[in-house]
Amino acid sequence: MPATAAHGPADSYTPGHGSRDYRVSRYELDLDYRVSSNRLAGHATITAQASTTLATVVLNLAGLRVQKVQLDGQRVRRFVHRGTQLIITPERPLPAGTWFSLDIRYGGTPAPQLGNWGEVGWEELTDGVLVAGQPTGAASWFPCNDHPGQKASFGYTITTDANYRVICNGVLVSHSAKASRETWVFDQPEPMASYLATVQIGRYDLRTLMFPADTTDHRAGRPVLQYLGAPPALMAKAQTALARQGEMMESFETLFGPYPFATYTVVVAGDELEIPLEAQSLSVLGPNHLTQDWESQRLIAHELAHQWFGNSLTATTWADIWLHEGFACYAEWLWSEASGNSTAADRAGAAWRGLSVSPQDLMVGDPGPESMFDDRVYKRGALAVHALRRAAGDGPFFSFLRAWTEEYRFGSVTTSDLCGTADRICGAVPGFDARTILTPWLYRLPLPAL
Repeated sequence: MPATAAHGPADSYTPGHGSRDYRVSRYELDLDYRVSSNRLAGHATITAQASTTLATVVLNLAGLRVQKVQLDGQRVRRFVHRGTQLIITPERPLPAGTWFSLDIRYGGTPAPQLGNWGEVGWEELTDGVLVAGQPTGAASWFPCNDHPGQKASFGYTITTDANYRVICNGVLVSHSAKASRETWVFDQPEPMASYLATVQIGRYDLRTLMFPADTTDHRAGRPVLQYLGAPPALMAKAQTALARQGEMMESFETLFGPYPFATYTVVVAGDELEIPLEAQSLSVLGPNHLTQDWESQRLIAHELAHQWFGNSLTATTWADIWLHEGFACYAEWLWSEASGNSTAADRAGAAWRGLSVSPQDLMVGDPGPESMFDDRVYKRGALAVHALRRAAGDGPFFSFLRAWTEEYRFGSVTTSDLCGTADRICGAVPGFDARTILTPWLYRLPLPAL
């Protein structure tokens, strides 16, 4: 695991979101939600440790009303909720190293937050809810330290209307019904950035895509438990579209190392979605992504690959978003190769030709907040990964990938971390230097020759 980030200013890509002045270790979210009225009553218990002396604790929460705040079981001196920030003033400053607990009750009508990337966060569907938090949508439904380098475990207790299924990150612990209400309890023990936290609510059936006979430890060579949640009318179509996901999982485990989490769930929303969405231990597709053609299959592979690159290994700052999207895009090309389709080299060539006629005005290794999800970050980031592969050769390259995902499992990463691992694993290859290989692709505007 990497060292924790030092305290300092929030991420420049998302000003006003997140703090490095304290670290959350655990969120416990107890939510009561009514689908028809889109009313949410929330109770968040947050366990954290001060990284520096704290005169105030600043969290992010947007569009909901805070009713009560306690710190370590006592009323706080003062709290102010302005815009997207909840500013809590304790009776006395908290010294560096102090562990503390916040108890926050809040509620209202949650809605997605509008930013550089459109609307993100809690979103009503025709019949249910979808939460897509990247990069600043977490604050639309719970108070959080909303910074990609701040990872914590999560517990969810969610009560909603009967006949709706709730699907969250992690593992379902219990489900109970009382009158017209049902309660679902989930645990996400592996550390997770706040933007990856999600709740999906809908009239979903849940089916098993792969269920091994002995599931005590899938990391000991047993298949990963994979589930599909979908409206009954879409279940058969979804099962057909995901028919090769088991092969994808096996291929990626061979190439990247063991799948990082206990289970993997794909949710198919009832509404069409512009793009699929990934969260830790699950992905969300729309009915418009349920085909067996390459466009749908590459998206299924892309979201699965994010479980390694983006969820287990999460960029410390948004400037390094290529570490998520470049690797997930390259995973598409690897799946194309493994499934008997076009080789990764052919896919790389096609991507390069497309980029060659695009504007050469984006620095992929620090694209800026407005362009962090530009398709060039994905494609040119993937070409940077391909350049490492070509320079190292397949044996050292795939050894590097497995070492990269193992060394930083559940941690926060930077491009410098990646270069260090690549040089350590591939350094015996004559002329190999990761920073030299990556710099033209990531930190220069002109497109390098392939």
